[in-house]
Amino acid sequence: MNDELKQQVNWFRHSSPYINNHRGKTFVLMLSGDTLDDANFGNIIHDIALLNSLGVRLVLVHGSRPQIERRLRQQNLTTRLHHNLRVTDADTLTCVIEAAGALRCQIEAALSMGLINTPMHGSRIRVCSGNFVTARPMGVHDGMDLQHTGEVRRIDRQAIQHHLDHGELVLLSNLGYSPTGEMFNLAAEEVATHAAIALKADKLILFGDENGVRDSKGEIRNELLAETAERLVNQYQAKQHDPEIAHSDQSRLLAAAARACREGVERCHLISHKVDGALVAELLTRDGSGTMIIQQSYEQVRPATIEDVGGILEVIAPLEEAGILVRRSRELLEAEVNQFTVIERDGVIIGCAALYRFPDEEVGELACVAVNGDYRGGDRGEILLSAIEKSAREAGLKKLFVLTTRTAHWFVEHGFSAAELSDLPNQKQAIYNLQRNSKAFIKQL
Repeated sequence: MNDELKQQVNWFRHSSPYINNHRGKTFVLMLSGDTLDDANFGNIIHDIALLNSLGVRLVLVHGSRPQIERRLRQQNLTTRLHHNLRVTDADTLTCVIEAAGALRCQIEAALSMGLINTPMHGSRIRVCSGNFVTARPMGVHDGMDLQHTGEVRRIDRQAIQHHLDHGELVLLSNLGYSPTGEMFNLAAEEVATHAAIALKADKLILFGDENGVRDSKGEIRNELLAETAERLVNQYQAKQHDPEIAHSDQSRLLAAAARACREGVERCHLISHKVDGALVAELLTRDGSGTMIIQQSYEQVRPATIEDVGGILEVIAPLEEAGILVRRSRELLEAEVNQFTVIERDGVIIGCAALYRFPDEEVGELACVAVNGDYRGGDRGEILLSAIEKSAREAGLKKLFVLTTRTAHWFVEHGFSAAELSDLPNQKQAIYNLQRNSKAFIKQL
């Protein structure tokens, strides 16, 4: 097997936990009008078909801003904006309807492909759309009548769930309908947010120009708390003197994600429609390709269970190979798994540590501290140490000791002091491995 094939097999194996986790879940995807115009749109359709084949329940919401603009220009009509909201008069509404209808057909056609030797072969996606969005007029804002520009009033959750339950992909547009038979032009991100909230979707995925939120160094933030996203939106909106910032694509999508999280959607993702494979990378790899907005950090520190043994073995294997940790067999780990605490990230174990208790001496041993190589350099070691210290105190232990060959400085920096072998519990002294010549360190709790 050549290296490229090995790499492909390895990636597929590592993606399997995500595939299993996503099966049967409901995702709402917002495709902006710019996304539909982008040369990468064909690849996005292929990736959507892949998610469908993996058993993900999909709702697509599409916008049409650039397509509406083109139709307005063709009709020699002027775009009128009020606080970045389109004033939709009767002539503009006609352009909105034409653009939305044409895009619906374009998306349905793309999802109907099934040519041999293409990613769509055999996909057979059934697409359903309809009057699932009830809207109302936005009315008069600051003296300006926005006419046929509307806002979402209700999402027909029951009808959409019915179609999802029957294996269909639901397609929503930026058009809403009123009980009086009127049509309204809506913001696609608002439709997507309301749909995700109403459906209690597991994810809201927003395609934009940027592949996420960047920090002060220009690096992508893989994870952002909802409260931080809201703070950024407030900063954008405070710059009303600069409409390009205040009402930017990034600002709108962040606001949508923050609201969805606040209303119960667990995870929202900002990814770029310009990056080939961004959707697959975001959903089927550990760090993704864009920014995930969440209410709370999705790295969970918890006691290990028997199901975690395989994940623990993967984390500690490189350190065992390097001689930093003593080798542990699967059988031993299964017997001792209740002594372990793990860090779980999106269903994958990325760190672990163990606490072995010596209650007669009121002492505990901190052992097998390990973090996956891709996640070192953060504070996960400190998080594991804190969790073990808490467990030790709850067990009534007064001291914590550790035996180490390579990481003495780290333990000293975290409150441990050098100790003698005679300071260890008698049971530990009896099985001390002289060949490893580990150094002992103790911390008072």
